[in-house]
Amino acid sequence: MIKLFDEKESWTREERKLKQDEKLAGMVRLGYEKSARIRQIFDAHKIDPLQIKTREDLEVLPVTSREKLVEMELAEPPYAGLHNPDIKIDRIFTSPGPVYEPHLSETDFLWARAYHAAGIGPNDTALCAFSYHLVAAGLTFHNGLRKVGATVVPSGASSSQVQVQLIKDLKVTAYTGTPSFLMSIIKKAEEMGFNFRKDFGVKKACFGAEPLPPDLRQRFEKEYGIDTYQMYGATEVGDIAYECSAKTGWHICEETIVEIIDPETGKKVPDGELGEVVVTRLNDIFYLLRFGTGDLSRIITEPCSCGRISCRLAGIAGRVGDAAKVRGMFLAPSQLKALQAKYNNLPLQAIVTRDGHADNLKLRVERFSPEIGEAKWEADFKNYFKQTCTVKVDQIEYLEAGTIKTEEKLIVDLRKW
Repeated sequence: MIKLFDEKESWTREERKLKQDEKLAGMVRLGYEKSARIRQIFDAHKIDPLQIKTREDLEVLPVTSREKLVEMELAEPPYAGLHNPDIKIDRIFTSPGPVYEPHLSETDFLWARAYHAAGIGPNDTALCAFSYHLVAAGLTFHNGLRKVGATVVPSGASSSQVQVQLIKDLKVTAYTGTPSFLMSIIKKAEEMGFNFRKDFGVKKACFGAEPLPPDLRQRFEKEYGIDTYQMYGATEVGDIAYECSAKTGWHICEETIVEIIDPETGKKVPDGELGEVVVTRLNDIFYLLRFGTGDLSRIITEPCSCGRISCRLAGIAGRVGDAAKVRGMFLAPSQLKALQAKYNNLPLQAIVTRDGHADNLKLRVERFSPEIGEAKWEADFKNYFKQTCTVKVDQIEYLEAGTIKTEEKLIVDLRKW
């Protein structure tokens, strides 16, 4: 059994829900009392704050997208009236919009769970390559590293050559930042005549702010000997989920309530189905209820082999605007990319049409090898497609190699509403 970060990670699902519901109800009551904006939202929708007792009750509230939050902050700067004026703010960060974000507290465990799960601790010297300028990234990741006892090198967005020097001179063992920047650091080290795996001691990397493609992860781990982990969050709500050593999904942080919803209705989708990630962070200073990230994911409810009991997110499948809803379930480009990778980068394209009142899903597939299109291949392919995309293929159209152009969209929605 692994060593957990704190007792919260050992809570049963029932204990976690009970404690989060209790915290949520208190947060809503306090928000209604302290925040004019929260009162306005509740009164406009004729909602009594005492009505919100559990996470299921959140569905009566509207989802606030980032675009809506920007509008609210422009109308009522600096915090859109969502803050608690009675609590002293530690720091104020900004993000494009502008959106001003009051930092929750020095006692908040932002990102510490993620670094603990990655095995980073007091014996590590960690390079923090997130920006420290105005945005929340650098300092919040920095504080998370300190809470697990690591020594932090606050390199920020310095040049890759400077980063190489820091890693070499300070004997850095862990990196946190974007995967693309770590690769640029490695390339710079190689240009300078170093063998990154042999000459440096970086053995762990925690990535955020951009996706980690499977081929890049494999390269970090196999070629450079770096154990990689993914972290997921948003500047508006902080850390949302993190990856453990099992690497079979992202554990949802104890301080957040995550809903997977149908963005058209705002209602929860069944567990395992794709939907928008909507987050409510449990706190007493910034009452941003039901923040719509615009990201698509699904909930994994099965227990994780690492020993943590929390539910997990199955990575990010894409953005709401990039996906098509087929027979009530979302189909995202990243799901098709996973399918392509499984079948040797198979060129394909999904075409969504409507026959009367029924959706029709056709796949265009290039026949670049002899077995493609044979009965056994097609049966296996359709089965894997259903497992990956949770929706059934109605028809497969086989094309000559080179027919589908690289610039074409993976999903083409031809339906007229």
